[in-house]
Amino acid sequence: MGSDGDLARTRLDAIVRSATIGRVGHDDADEYDNLLADRSGQDEVTRPQSVIERMRSARWDAGRGGSRALAGVAAVAVLVAAVVVWRDRPVPEAVPPLPAVEVVATSSRAPAPEQQGEVVVSVVGLVAKPGLVHLREGARVADALDAAGGPGEGADLLGLNLARRVADGDQIIVGVAPPHPVPEGSAVSATGTGDAGEVGGGTEPGQNPLNLNTSDEAALDALPGVGPVTASAIVAWRQNNGPFTDVEQLSEVEGIGPARLARLRELVTV
Repeated sequence: MGSDGDLARTRLDAIVRSATIGRVGHDDADEYDNLLADRSGQDEVTRPQSVIERMRSARWDAGRGGSRALAGVAAVAVLVAAVVVWRDRPVPEAVPPLPAVEVVATSSRAPAPEQQGEVVVSVVGLVAKPGLVHLREGARVADALDAAGGPGEGADLLGLNLARRVADGDQIIVGVAPPHPVPEGSAVSATGTGDAGEVGGGTEPGQNPLNLNTSDEAALDALPGVGPVTASAIVAWRQNNGPFTDVEQLSEVEGIGPARLARLRELVTV
């Protein structure tokens, strides 16, 4: 705006000057030029300031209302910044729950015993059901007789050790009791396998020893403490295992315990 006003004044001065030069002299023209120069200098001095210069020189005075407005704007700016920061904050990821551990209560019960094995025993002679019987491991002669239906009437149980444990493959022979048994003294072995009330007869101590390999069942039955059942068991052992090689092998015969073997040791030979 200032440049347009200067241009207009310059043109106006030129028009006035051209119109006046014809009517005045040179001196007047010079004086007029000086006047124009003075006016031009005054115009330059009194020329109004531009908007930018006014803004630079102006002092800001917001007043009470402006201060409140500025405070409100600042509060809104702080609130917006807080919302932005809160929105952009790192979000913690949820930790997956650990699998539950099942607590197994320990049982205070004792472990079940292992199933016992089975043995097969042959029971023959005077029993209700002679033949093979199946027994649990650790069974005794009495259990074998019960499994065979029990001993028959007149069976000789004195020649059997009912408390003896049976082994797989054993044979139990139940004979007939002698018509006139001779009671013998009772004896208990150190291992508890001796027989009480053994019945025997015939050969007395001091006679010639009886050969276990050549004597028949009747001769063996005549030995003290040996009844028909034990004599039959001796013959059966000889048939199954061959001739005796030692008197001590009598302990392997069914019905002969340590006590009976001690009485027979001086009465037999091989």
